[in-house]
Amino acid sequence: MADEPATGSPFAVDPTPDDGARRSGERPWDESERPSGPPPDPERRYSAAEQAAGRHLIDVHDGLRAELSRLRVALDEVAAGESDPAALRSFFNRMTMRQNNWTLGAFCQSYCRAVTGHHTLEDSSVFPHLGQADPRLQAVLDRLGEEHETIAEILERIDAALVALVAGEAGAMDRVADAVDLIADAMASHFSYEERELIEPLARLGFH
Repeated sequence: MADEPATGSPFAVDPTPDDGARRSGERPWDESERPSGPPPDPERRYSAAEQAAGRHLIDVHDGLRAELSRLRVALDEVAAGESDPAALRSFFNRMTMRQNNWTLGAFCQSYCRAVTGHHTLEDSSVFPHLGQADPRLQAVLDRLGEEHETIAEILERIDAALVALVAGEAGAMDRVADAVDLIADAMASHFSYEERELIEPLARLGFH
C-alpha cells in the first residue's frame, strides 16, 4: 500500500444509515438480536488505500439499492399494463442480486481484482479470513451469513410469485408486490448492518 497506517488518518468512511422505514408488515429477522463486533481503536490510523475498501463496499451496496429501485419501477409498469409480466421476470433474473455472488462476490470481483489483484478471490473466502484474523468478529459474520440465506429465500419467493404472475394466477400481482416490499426492507436493513460491522475490519485486516 502507498501509505502506512501510522501516516494515515482516522477512519472516515461512514456506513449508510438505516432510517427504519419499512414497507412490509412482515419482518425477515429480529434486528435486536444482531451482535456487534469490537469498537474501532480510536488511536488507529488508516491509509487512503485501506479506507477505499469500505467505500467500495458501500458503492457496491448502492448499486444493488439502485437495482431494487429499478425493479419497483418495472413492477409498477406491469401493474399499469405498460409492460409484460414475462419481461419483469426476465429483468429480475438478470439482476446482480439474483446471481449466486451477489453478497460479497460483487465487491471482491471488482475491488479485489482492481486494487489487490486477487481476481480469483471468492465470496466464501472473505468471511473466513476476517473471522480468523479477528475472532471477535465471528458472531457478526455468522449472523451476516444467516441473513444472506434469508435474503436468498425471499428472492426465491419473488421468483415464485413472478411465475404465478406470468401464468395469470389470481392475486399474483399482490404476492409479487408484497415480496418486493419485503426484499427492499431486508436489503436496507442488511446493507446498513453489514457496512456498520465490516467497513472498518476490511480496512484494518485486509484480504490476505
